[in-house]
Amino acid sequence: MTHHAGARLGLALFLTAGIAPLAAHAQGTSVQGASARLDKVASFSHQVTGVTVARDGRIFVNFPRWSEDAPVSVAEVKDGKPVPYPDAGWNSWRNARQDEVDPKTHFVCVQSVVADAQDRLWVVDAAAPAMAAVVKDGPKLVGIDLKTNQVVKTIPFDTATVMQASYINDVRISPDGKTAYLTDSGAEGALIVVDIDSGAAKRVLSGHPSTMPDKSVTVTYDGQPLRRPDGRGVAFSADGIALSPDGKTLYWQAIKGKTLYSLPTDALTGWATAAVVPEMLTDRTLGSKIVTVGENGPADGLLISRKDGRMYVTSPQDDAVKVRDLTNSGAGLTTLVQDKQLRWPDTFSEGPDGTIYVTTSHIQDSADYKPGAPISLPTELWAIRTGPAATGSGPVR
Repeated sequence: MTHHAGARLGLALFLTAGIAPLAAHAQGTSVQGASARLDKVASFSHQVTGVTVARDGRIFVNFPRWSEDAPVSVAEVKDGKPVPYPDAGWNSWRNARQDEVDPKTHFVCVQSVVADAQDRLWVVDAAAPAMAAVVKDGPKLVGIDLKTNQVVKTIPFDTATVMQASYINDVRISPDGKTAYLTDSGAEGALIVVDIDSGAAKRVLSGHPSTMPDKSVTVTYDGQPLRRPDGRGVAFSADGIALSPDGKTLYWQAIKGKTLYSLPTDALTGWATAAVVPEMLTDRTLGSKIVTVGENGPADGLLISRKDGRMYVTSPQDDAVKVRDLTNSGAGLTTLVQDKQLRWPDTFSEGPDGTIYVTTSHIQDSADYKPGAPISLPTELWAIRTGPAATGSGPVR
């Protein structure tokens, strides 16, 4: 793509994205002691899922192709508006143009974005528009240098790692930047471990009870089972994932589930340079090392704060964000903020100052679950703040 063509397309994407900056302030219900409130950072005209805040405070979001052929996949939020990132070219995939656009070098259906300690933005491309068939050669993990805004690493996933019924979902990067851990929330849940330097990836715990939906759980909303028009309920497998700040413990759970699991990460690494798969990495051996941490109930996003070490948990059924004290193995969840505006709190990120950001993806309001809903689904990005109320809440930079 020429520079001028990219500029024209970038302008077109900006104009069609239809996103307005919003500064709002809402007091949520806090059951923590310290008051917690929601500040609206941005309002979007399309369904957002992922958010990440880089070390320099820059905010990035993504828009998957679920109910609509979203005009932008990955964006940097500038003055409350999304700007295609790293450029218009990577964001130029359209479902109707898939025969003419290379899925290896374009974002097909992005599910999450995470900035690491090495100032790289990692983009998880599930490449399964509408959560349906995976586009051949599309599933990948893309690394972008935040200093140069250039793609510096593309790790493609083969069909043994990301299967036809897969939907790779979220990612966490080890503190040293050498390992990525992903969840697969598709028909057969799994964890995927990636050696970033070599690009080698291994699928583990595929179909294991800890990564699969819990048949005893029904995801509800407003007290009623949340179902598609044909009667199917929410059935996402392993979805939320969190890594302890020291990188030594990995946590995950299914949305259609209630149980939070963990593994020591040293059980998941070391295989990339081995001549044969180490015995420790077989599912049988891994399964014996899984720890049942506790019950969260149906949850989507997970995050362990660098600031205080607590785990933040989204609770879509309750329009709430809850917290878990990981230092107390017997402790359950406490509600940090509960507010009707938190319609399907989805994904967390922590800013450099410890502020917690969360997207609301409004899954229950989407055309998948609500016949007649608009294809372009309005969604939001929020900041959760504690302590004295601020005098204003303009767009966060």
